Amino acid sequence: MQELREKTAVVTGAASGIGRALAERFAEEGMKLVLADVDRGGLEEVAKSLEARGTETLLVPTDVSRPEEVDALADKAFAAFEQVHVVCNNAGVFSGGNSWETPIEDYQWVLGVNTFGVIHGIRSFVPRLIAQDCEAHVVNTASMAGVTTMPFVAAYNMSKHAVVALSEVLYHELTLSQTKVGVSVLCPEAIATRIDDAERNRPDQYHNDPASAAPNPAKEVVANALSETVRGGLDPSVMADRVVKAIRDRRFYILSQEDGWRRCCNTRLDDVREGRNPTFAPPAEGE
Repeated sequence: MQELREKTAVVTGAASGIGRALAERFAEEGMKLVLADVDRGGLEEVAKSLEARGTETLLVPTDVSRPEEVDALADKAFAAFEQVHVVCNNAGVFSGGNSWETPIEDYQWVLGVNTFGVIHGIRSFVPRLIAQDCEAHVVNTASMAGVTTMPFVAAYNMSKHAVVALSEVLYHELTLSQTKVGVSVLCPEAIATRIDDAERNRPDQYHNDPASAAPNPAKEVVANALSETVRGGLDPSVMADRVVKAIRDRRFYILSQEDGWRRCCNTRLDDVREGRNPTFAPPAEGE
């Protein structure tokens, strides 16, 4: 899809981070925007900023872990703009710690947002994108954690691997069906977002009881490391630029361009190809 002006984009997780950067980048292209996030206040701030620049914007507070809310998002998007051309299933959260000590609520929350949020987005939007019979594109946000594995991030790694696999399946299905809908999977590296503060938007149904939770010192270590990594991460606008280029090029994989992350990924692939035990090969610091 070369021409984005006057087209409509839906972005989940739009209140901050990569989602906000996507919204701002699409606005630069002259697109109409449907912004979704569980953070109503953040959404309103983003919408106010974009509307001040003349961007037509629809605000839809949405918990993507709930299928009925994503259905409502799709209903409102099509009712407002008749067609949708780009759907970014982008909302994401993080929780870490030893896999055997991680509370079940953490698994449910991370998988509910990161994986089922994408599932719900596909189920709610893709049938309508196919039916409208015009060029459209789905962008699912995974992570370089979706093509690598590291200790102490079981729920997050699982959720992002699932998004990569789901996106690959969707690509094959839409291609074999000869639709006009393209697919990309976004695999960011360290980005300066607020994912290290994802707990601020954690719904009540996914809160665990600290009194009954097993001690998990690794959780605090990972949280501190993530905060430090995020502070030194790339500006989210870099990801937004990559996404727009991938949509225009109809390119599926949007991977990190950093050598460290590429080596980490390649090492894992070599482990699989050669049938050897997993190698602990984190990306080198600063790469």
